Amino acid sequence: MQQTVNLSSDEFGGSSPPSPTTMAKKINHSDYVIPMEAALRAQIYNALQGNVIEGIMELAKMQSPTNYYRSILEGHSFKVDKNTLPYYYNLFNEIKKTLGFKGKVDFYITGDSNVNAFAISSMGNEPNIINVNSSLIELMTEDELRFVVGHEMGHLINGNARLVRLINFVYPDGSEPPITMQYKIRLWEQLNELIADRFGFLAIPKIETCISAFFKMASGLDFEKMKMNIDNFIAENKKRLEFFSKDKGMNYDVHPVNPIRVEALSTFSKSVFFDKNGSSVEQFSEETDELIKILLKVRNNEIDTYMADFIATAGIIVAHSDGMANDDEIEAILDNLSNLQVFPAAYLSDILKLRGDRLVKKFVKSVQKILALNPNIRPSLFVYLVEIVLADKEIKKEEVETILGLANDVLGIPPMEAANILLDVIQKNYNPNMQSLF
Repeated sequence: MQQTVNLSSDEFGGSSPPSPTTMAKKINHSDYVIPMEAALRAQIYNALQGNVIEGIMELAKMQSPTNYYRSILEGHSFKVDKNTLPYYYNLFNEIKKTLGFKGKVDFYITGDSNVNAFAISSMGNEPNIINVNSSLIELMTEDELRFVVGHEMGHLINGNARLVRLINFVYPDGSEPPITMQYKIRLWEQLNELIADRFGFLAIPKIETCISAFFKMASGLDFEKMKMNIDNFIAENKKRLEFFSKDKGMNYDVHPVNPIRVEALSTFSKSVFFDKNGSSVEQFSEETDELIKILLKVRNNEIDTYMADFIATAGIIVAHSDGMANDDEIEAILDNLSNLQVFPAAYLSDILKLRGDRLVKKFVKSVQKILALNPNIRPSLFVYLVEIVLADKEIKKEEVETILGLANDVLGIPPMEAANILLDVIQKNYNPNMQSLF
């Protein structure tokens, strides 16, 4: 998750934030990406066979969603042009220039009480779209509006539309991706929001203004009218962040929770991007990685961490008990891990690096921790061992001896009880390999 940053520590030559005019000369869009977002984008696209499906969509002349939204906005919203709304036309295009975005953009203001804005990337030669709801215009100061519009423009700069269109086609409303795909899409969307926040900050490099905009977006309340102290707010934000970092909170939304967004932006503002005496590139990367780790969580129970260790270590031990793990067994392990890890293959790969006693010790420790939290889960743990044995549609003597030994020595399940559980699972789930009949 190393960040790609090309700016030197004295790029801006001072500790004060650069002006938007200065920023326009310095911005290199690739400097502000998060490598994990790019990796996820490629992985999801390839998994959905994007190159094939997009070719078929193009052949079918499938209409771009931009046209649908444009027809609605043209008919029901105010288009921001030079003659009718010159103040906002100049403001929005100044932000566009500051961020160095070369594409065409049509701006709209819609009468809507929701404190919201959105961007839609064009898939063809039509201009992109950024819409700002009227409630935002009324609530935000000019500088806060710069952050919001800069954020939306960040989505255009980062080029999310292509993958969003593919995901929405493969999984239309009412359908759900497999659980691992769900986790990866959600994480990709959340990382995109953090990247867009960076561009919002670049549009108005004042952390107090950006945090004030966050506050108004979340609450609909005026930061100054509430007499909110910015330093106290940041200090309180760190406490709220601890709630999520200590496995007590989860976030299932497209947007990361505000404590993460505020801390990520605060960290960004204190880096060498904006202060020659700020945190180094390496330190900035490490701090950002720690925040991203919170987004990697897919469960909020303490037992889940140990359960992932159990699934990986137990699966490896059983799969190798006959000499070598095969593809079916590895797939069964990954399938179980996918409920607990965003990157199950990478997680299993790390576990596979353990050898001998280290692997066994990790397995035993995971069982001890799980049983300390939930002693009644013993039979379910053993059933998982049986599932790995049956994964390749063969029941091998070495594997049976291994799981019965683990049941007695580690899980605390007597041989007779374990044998009965084993027979029950075989009777319900075992399908012999048909190739053995030929």
